[in-house]
Amino acid sequence: MIRMSKKLVVIPTYQEKENIHDVIDVTLNLSVPFDILVVDDASPDGTAELVKKEMKKSPHRVYMIEREGKLGLGTAYITGFKWGIDKGYDYICEMDADFSHNPEDLIKLHEACEKGADIAIGSRYVKGVNVINWPMGRVLVSFFASYYVRVITGMPFKDSTAGFKCYKANVFKTLDLDNINFIGYAFQIEMKFNAWKHGFHIVEVPIIFTDRSKGVSKMSKGIVKEAVLGILEMKIKSLFKKYQPAG
Repeated sequence: MIRMSKKLVVIPTYQEKENIHDVIDVTLNLSVPFDILVVDDASPDGTAELVKKEMKKSPHRVYMIEREGKLGLGTAYITGFKWGIDKGYDYICEMDADFSHNPEDLIKLHEACEKGADIAIGSRYVKGVNVINWPMGRVLVSFFASYYVRVITGMPFKDSTAGFKCYKANVFKTLDLDNINFIGYAFQIEMKFNAWKHGFHIVEVPIIFTDRSKGVSKMSKGIVKEAVLGILEMKIKSLFKKYQPAG
């Protein structure tokens, strides 16, 4: 493997054929180089075949892990993080495939880590509410979900449910990825909570979040239930757990 970049973007996919070519193309052409790892959960729409075409065009920039089925967002990211650690990347980012996260903001997140942050969160709410094309009901649910998480966990972050982040790779040496419990969107909260409890320096970087224009959202009632009930359980368990200081 010939690696030009020290920065990796992990993009989980399930039925993203409308978006995957464009998101790879935009990311590869950023002014700061990022490599791309797609973790595809056996998308029945042919997403993986499109990624393979991108891999042929950019064999040392685009990679893919194909899994046997829809195994959950959290496990997709953990699979990607472990791959990135094994390949020696210094910075590992996570980003959605549907352009709700603007690839251009990867540069800001990486810069925040270069300037001293261990984790940079792309935050929708650190400066007001920066969400485009969401119905008001969904904006309110998301905003108050983050508020709920702050109250339960004590974390100070305005956007505790955010899924657009850049990590320094050494963070994963302290966090035990094999003991992350959540597989849905609550995974995002659990990762932040564990990193915060370990004392890592976490900053929020303002972004504008734009709802997908192509494809179908993966949100479900089960995912919401996992987050609401799981956060309470996570907080209670943390009271009896010792956290190794970041270092």
